Amino acid sequence: MSFPKDGSSYIILSPIELSIRRKIEAVGKPLKEWDVKIYRGVLTGCNEAFIITTEKRNELLAQCQSEEERQRTAELIRPILRGRDIKRYSYDWAGLWVICARLCEDIPTNHPTICHHLESFVGKGKLGDNSTTKVFERPWWSWMQEPSYWKDFDRPKIVWGEISDRSKFAYEDKGGFVPEATTFLMVGCDLPYLLCVLNAPLSEWFFSKIGTTTGVGTIRWKKYTIQELLIPCISDTQKAQFTTLVHCFIRHKISFDQLLRQANQLLYDAVDLTVDEIRYIESFYSPAL
Repeated sequence: MSFPKDGSSYIILSPIELSIRRKIEAVGKPLKEWDVKIYRGVLTGCNEAFIITTEKRNELLAQCQSEEERQRTAELIRPILRGRDIKRYSYDWAGLWVICARLCEDIPTNHPTICHHLESFVGKGKLGDNSTTKVFERPWWSWMQEPSYWKDFDRPKIVWGEISDRSKFAYEDKGGFVPEATTFLMVGCDLPYLLCVLNAPLSEWFFSKIGTTTGVGTIRWKKYTIQELLIPCISDTQKAQFTTLVHCFIRHKISFDQLLRQANQLLYDAVDLTVDEIRYIESFYSPAL
């Protein structure tokens, strides 16, 4: 039986589980104490209006009345990632875009083509109906709840969906994508290392002891539980090994299986797990999806 330090609850663990947990606690520090920030993806308030296909984006650009407007419009429309698009270590972009109708953009004045598109969605229960939202009233064309961390979307980040059956964290290193409301993002230091830890069977096992489920076989990877995960404190040299692996995978220099095998073994070594303890973890959470 394992008692948390705050005395709030207890967890019944087998001897091998207790050994694993003690090893993690001996070298780990909660994610919330690392130099990172976790945010939720954007809430448009009306996805039907603001999230568009590549075909619709091209159509809007073609309708612009000048090259200057076309350039402004292209800058306003950003690729977006949904929770369902995110895989372990990677993502499959669905070719969707989000119209970033922030207050500072003044859509009616500066983006007439976008304004005309949005006008078709005005109505009860749609764009401009403030009765369906708890946020302060905004101009009809700017339903999006503008986050204060907007500039962080342009930074390299870890992204993940709120609900999934396994750990599926991806590294968006170009900073081009805007995460949608069903996703979370993390910016800060040591992201490649943290990515490997979050995707590891060891973290899945530990999260199963502190996280919450949906009741239908999936897990809720919410901020308040994710930030309680214990991340092993390792040297800069060790972190560099994880960073090299992630960058090699992104550049297609190593395979997905090679990444999993090497990253997981580095983590097991950092926690000093025995062969039996590794076998126990992987009997519940196979390294391969």
